[in-house]
Order: sequence, then C-alpha cells, then structure tokens
Amino acid sequence: MKRCRMNRRLFILGILSFLGLSFTMSHNKNEEINIWQDTEVGKVVKLTPYLAQGQSNIAVVVCPGGSYFWHDMEAEGKVVGEWLQQHGISGFVLRYRTAGFGAYFTHYRYLFRGNRYPDALNDLRQAMVHIKKHANEYGVNPNRIGVMGFSAGGHLVMSAGELLAGENRPAFIASIYPVVTMVDKCVHKRSRRALLGDGRKNNRSLRDSLSLELHVPDDCPPVFLVNCKDDPIVKYHNSELLDSALTAHHIDHRYIQFQTGGHGFGAADYKGTEESRQWKDEFLGWLKELWQ
Repeated sequence: MKRCRMNRRLFILGILSFLGLSFTMSHNKNEEINIWQDTEVGKVVKLTPYLAQGQSNIAVVVCPGGSYFWHDMEAEGKVVGEWLQQHGISGFVLRYRTAGFGAYFTHYRYLFRGNRYPDALNDLRQAMVHIKKHANEYGVNPNRIGVMGFSAGGHLVMSAGELLAGENRPAFIASIYPVVTMVDKCVHKRSRRALLGDGRKNNRSLRDSLSLELHVPDDCPPVFLVNCKDDPIVKYHNSELLDSALTAHHIDHRYIQFQTGGHGFGAADYKGTEESRQWKDEFLGWLKELWQ
C-alpha cells in the first residue's frame, strides 16, 4: 500500500514537472504577433518578440533589409533579435510590408497599388504603438523604445525619426549600411522602385520627400550610423550624406565607416569581416552612454 501511494505521488510529481516544463517552453517561445489584429487596417504584419529577462528593459524594433522587396529574416532578423536578447535588450523583429517578389519580376503595380510607401512606415509606427501598449507585459520601458534597421530597413527606421510626429518617434535610431537618398546619383534604384511603386518612381516631389539627407529635423532622436567603404550594394556615399545632414543639424549621433565588410552581414558572426562585426560592441557601448 505504501509503495502504491509513493508511486502515485511520484507520478503526480512527474506530471506537474512536465506541465511546468511545457509552460516554460511555451512562455519562452518567440511567438509571432499580428500588429494590425483587431484594427480597421485588416492587414497581417508579424512582429516576433525576443524578450530579455527582467523589467523596464530597453526595447528595439528590428527592421531587416531586402530592398523594400523582401526581408533577410535570418542575419538581419532572427540573429539580431537573439543577440539583443542575450545582452539584456528586448528585440522585436518586424516583418513589415514589402513590394514582394511579384513586383520585382513584373510591373503589375502600374495597374494595381500593391505594397508601397507609406505601408512599411505605418507598420513600424504600429509596432511601436503595440509595444508601448503592452510595455508592462513585455517588461520594457515605454520611454526607451528604439529602432534598428539594415539596408532598406535602415531607410525605414530613419524615416520614422524624420517623418513621424514627435510622440510617435523612436527614442533612438540605429541605421546599419542604410539606403538614404532617393535623388542623389548614389541612389539604390531597386529600393526606390520598390518603395515608391512603378507608377510613382519618377515622381520628383515624392523622391525628395523620402530622401533622408534633405529632411533631418532639429529634434531628431539620437542616431547610430554604420556602413562599409567596400559596400557593393548600397554605395557608401549614402551614409556620408546622412552623416553630413545630421552634423549640420547638430544631432547627437555616432558615425562609423569601416573599410571592409561589404553589405548584408547583420549581426551574424559568419558574415562580413572581423572589422565590420565590431559594430555590435560599438552599438552596445553607444546605447549605454545614452542612458548614463
């Protein structure tokens, strides 16, 4: 009888342990969230949290690159989220709306709207609204929600600092090898076509309005800016244009130009060069200085 009771207790303890483990695994799983759920927009745009332990953490919305046509959800998405999480920063990887492969291979947007500006910017704004609304649940400080973007994503996050109203702007911006201009000769034409749409890509007024070097506000959030001189995709002059504009407006920023590293390395340890991978430590140091 005693052995039977002991076996029953062990069985119950085993079930409870399993349930506790299952709960922990479910709680820690990076579940995607539709930021437009229960809104009139009716779109499906996914946000994946990588939550750091503790409360009142800094949060960063991560915008992967991909020429506004697609996303690099690995080196510039998942890997970035995990890296931030490991350093006590809650990352939120945003799969914002892009033109898509169909728009890359065809010109159907002459006839149909498709995804184009300002869709991605609206997605980023909504992501920040969502995080602020659920700040207590996520364990983040609603006043310390920044943005980080790569390539076209770098253009997107800098646009948030320039074009959104003051209360909707991020607390800080990290723009990594970004697309910047839509009018200068160093423009990344593929990103411009995707962002503006086939029917509007030659609209001079729209090009001007989305050229980041032309519209830096005097109250722009602090900016961390990185690029590589040997970038074969987005010409390094893009970052130099932005650095000059930030300097002219006396914006608190740090600009680092590496000689090597190319493009598209994100936070991956297997991409870029030893030199370019230093941006991660530089960013963490810069971020620490912001809140001293």
